[in-house]
Amino acid sequence: MLTQADTETTRRARPRRARAARVAIGVAALFAAGTAMRVGGLEWGVFLVPMVAFTPYFGVAALVLLAIVVALRNRAASALMLAVCACLAWCVAPRAVDAAADVAEGRPLRVLTANLNGGRGDVTVIVDLVRRLDVDVLSIQELTWSARQRLDAAGLEGLLPYEVSQPESRGPEGSGVYARHPLRERGGLFRPVGHHMPVAEVALPGGSAVEVVVVHPVAPVPSTVPEWEAGIATLPPAPAGGPPRLLAGDFNATLDHAVFRRLLATGYTDAAAATGQGLVPTWPAGRGLPPLVAIDHVLGDSRVRAVAVQVHDLPGSDHRALFADLRVRP
Repeated sequence: MLTQADTETTRRARPRRARAARVAIGVAALFAAGTAMRVGGLEWGVFLVPMVAFTPYFGVAALVLLAIVVALRNRAASALMLAVCACLAWCVAPRAVDAAADVAEGRPLRVLTANLNGGRGDVTVIVDLVRRLDVDVLSIQELTWSARQRLDAAGLEGLLPYEVSQPESRGPEGSGVYARHPLRERGGLFRPVGHHMPVAEVALPGGSAVEVVVVHPVAPVPSTVPEWEAGIATLPPAPAGGPPRLLAGDFNATLDHAVFRRLLATGYTDAAAATGQGLVPTWPAGRGLPPLVAIDHVLGDSRVRAVAVQVHDLPGSDHRALFADLRVRP
């Protein structure tokens, strides 16, 4: 038998439950809007462009919220969050699955890309990685004249004797590519928007040369978001013929950015995503916090298959170095 006190408690609880239900549905709607923005590639402006880089973390938060609304027995919010989680899983989960064959046919090509943080990265670590990983091609961003001299002094010239570079005295603009096999600089492929992005053909034995583009658009800070987007949008699409093409460097973009996904849709494959390493972050490093997002990439056209990818710490830099073991069809 309900007492007057029980009735009063029930009466007070109903508005609280109703408010909790409204809050849950409202938060679920916000998650749905964010998911629609990511799926539809609708990010724009100084806030949404950086935020979309954190889509994997948004997915984890969505799972937590799904568990909460299920526990609250809120059917509407539960259904909405279930759809949100399914969409985010479709976007994010494949990059954590290794789809590469254990043994891929083709000519081996081992590529290392590293951002030297205005020349401050430890060049001895770079040279040691080149030696230990038996690197064939090294893509360097934020290359200064001083760093170039220190790389040679550390022994890079003896390992990768061929070079096409555009260093600067300081700052992030300089870039370069080093190779074990002869290089031929190529011009006219595209008009870079951002920092220096040299292009070179590597005379890879056993077949046609391989084209390598060193990628480094500007970062999408508030004053440069349009330039950042143009820097990625103007990168050369995957070719239908001619030499196989690689894009390697600091894209300042993740697999969740719409402009980067449009580039992939031309026919490129991200080496890290293909080998289940697409969620391994490369930036920011060395700032007291662990790296959070993956903005350094190696992309190959349909004739390039990734076998393995590794990420390595690079003291002095705010990026981690990315190594990709590739196979290139003749």
